[in-house]
Amino acid sequence: MNQPDRGTYKSKGNVGQMFYNSCLGKFIIALAVLGLLCIAAFLTVPSEEKMRLEISDDIRQCIQDNDSIQGDQLDDAVGNMARFFTRADTTANDKELMDAFHKYNKLEIYRHSLFATAYVHNNFRPEGTRVGIGILGMVFPTVNFNDFLLRVAPIHRDYGDGVIRSTINYGSDYMGEDPNITPYKGPAE
Repeated sequence: MNQPDRGTYKSKGNVGQMFYNSCLGKFIIALAVLGLLCIAAFLTVPSEEKMRLEISDDIRQCIQDNDSIQGDQLDDAVGNMARFFTRADTTANDKELMDAFHKYNKLEIYRHSLFATAYVHNNFRPEGTRVGIGILGMVFPTVNFNDFLLRVAPIHRDYGDGVIRSTINYGSDYMGEDPNITPYKGPAE
């Protein structure tokens, strides 16, 4: 029996093309790429000195940026992206704030197998707050101004007292010297 059109039946290709087009082949190739990426990450973990230098610079920039107005989470994210590409202004007069930072906070660098992390420990957050991640030779800041302790004040008056919440006494009916201000009595009956 002769087939009328032998050109419609084509070979699927060689073994390499069949392996590349199979599901198992694509899975093995993805694992190989992931393995090479892990090896590159293992070999290029930033050193402790580089992490400390970069994160200290990012902390200085964060303190300089938040000297008068503190932003929200979006401002912090944009600021951290900008800090990745910039350096702190060393001519700024922030010596007192940086001295207070070093007095009340401790910067710790932890090296892991594929990356390194930087944490700030203080009395407010003794477990530490992550302020940076180092991977593939780069240091990415995750700094937030609220992670730092820059001043210390008492939170208790005496041993039995609770935490000081406010200095305003809301329990008093005294409203000041203005005769037009009177305490609210509720709706007239």
